[in-house]
Amino acid sequence: MSDHNQKLFMALIDVGKELAAITDRDHLLSRILEISREVFHFENAIIRLLDSDGVSLLTAASFGYGQAATENPIRLGEGIMGKAAKFGKPYLLQNINYADDYIPGIEAARSELAVPLIARDRVIGVFNVESQQADAFSAADCDSLTILAGQAAIAIDNAHLYADLCRVSREKNNLDHLNEQILSSISLGLYTIDRHMRITSWNGRMAKMSRIPTQDALGKHLLEMFPSLEEEGIAARLQRVLDTGKAENLRLLHRGHAGENRLQKRRLAPLVENGQTTGVVVVVEDITEFEQLLAQTIQSEKLAEVGRMSAGIAHEINNPLAVISFANQILLDNDENTAEQLELLERINGEVERLKSLTTELLSYSSGNQEEKRKPTDLNTTLQEVMALMRYELNKKQIKSTENLVLLPRVEIDKNRFKQIFINLILNSIQAMDSGGTLDITTELDDDQNICIRFCDNGPGISEDLKERIFEPFFTSRKDGKGTGLGLYLCRKIISDYQGQLCVSDSESGGCCFEIRLPTPG
Repeated sequence: MSDHNQKLFMALIDVGKELAAITDRDHLLSRILEISREVFHFENAIIRLLDSDGVSLLTAASFGYGQAATENPIRLGEGIMGKAAKFGKPYLLQNINYADDYIPGIEAARSELAVPLIARDRVIGVFNVESQQADAFSAADCDSLTILAGQAAIAIDNAHLYADLCRVSREKNNLDHLNEQILSSISLGLYTIDRHMRITSWNGRMAKMSRIPTQDALGKHLLEMFPSLEEEGIAARLQRVLDTGKAENLRLLHRGHAGENRLQKRRLAPLVENGQTTGVVVVVEDITEFEQLLAQTIQSEKLAEVGRMSAGIAHEINNPLAVISFANQILLDNDENTAEQLELLERINGEVERLKSLTTELLSYSSGNQEEKRKPTDLNTTLQEVMALMRYELNKKQIKSTENLVLLPRVEIDKNRFKQIFINLILNSIQAMDSGGTLDITTELDDDQNICIRFCDNGPGISEDLKERIFEPFFTSRKDGKGTGLGLYLCRKIISDYQGQLCVSDSESGGCCFEIRLPTPG
């Protein structure tokens, strides 16, 4: 790498760090234009950003351009700026005289270079420069400007996000003193330290977050109060801000004074007096509750979707069920049925009724009005009935099954719901195993007299990182695209309604073992 390229590379690194610390958009845009003069020595530059309509580029900042060249919007695909924005790649026009779609910019322009501003895989605007000389820009200029544009785009996008956050906070709280209200609404703590890392201020929010009153914090050495800051790397960051006078941002899991873990964002900014860094101001944002609320909101949306989908599935199933039920009843009325045929028809009739019960339950679940149908039930008998139904699926893959069932007390359950659970767990094992696998089903009472039902297979098993995720709604590890990701979620939900548990572990044969644990009546 030549000395020039190395210096340019180092300059771009410094530029990226500086731009990342600026959150005010106007200041940021001005600084980007200053950098284009200081580092690249461009005589003109213009930044156009996509309007809210997503099809127009509007001038955000410029120098070296007249009003006529900046006041009109440019649509996507128009000129090389429009093309750079539309297709997300740089465009270099070495001689404008040969371009039919050149949009007038600087006076007597001969060449033009435009690079897209891309943040989070999304084009947000264009950075454009021109020259009165033909062939004024090289491929190296294009590469360097692309790097600068990438850093600028991220900084501009962050500035937009920050501005939106401030705007939302103002609208939500409608308070007089904007800075104080933003700090309060987004749970910001603020404190300052001197060059010896002694605390010189400690606001009320910081006192609440740390559970250390302001009077107990002032004058104390920060690292003596919070030794964990050394391990978390914050102490080194603070010292770097004191040494360089440059702000830093970080996100971390912080162990508080009371020993609890909190997820935090921190901004470390130099405290400057007469041009000298005299300390550091630290802004602390606790985002623990926000992350938890976000997770709860996502979960609520998933559950709402389950309800909507349940209603749709139930309606779709009811129509063919009615046809099957009618046809089966005609066959049942035939006096020429053999004993074996009659048994099969009776079983079909029973399973149709069970499906009708399930679809009715799905509809009531989706409307929030689910009716329980609990009766004293022998779980061993229920298991055996399900195994009789699943025998065909087991034989089809030549899977050997064993049943080791002990005497269990009868429990108040909805039999059809537990049939649904057993079928789901057995089908999961069948689908996981190759031909010739084994499925072991056992029931027992544990030391606390809880009922335990286990389904253990010798399939490939489940990795540790997926053992909890498989119970999330809409999550499926199946590669064939057939899984809905609802089966295990619904099984666990039903069992939890009976104060029970459904968990998964490794089986002795190398596969996985699903265990249902239910309290006994007493």
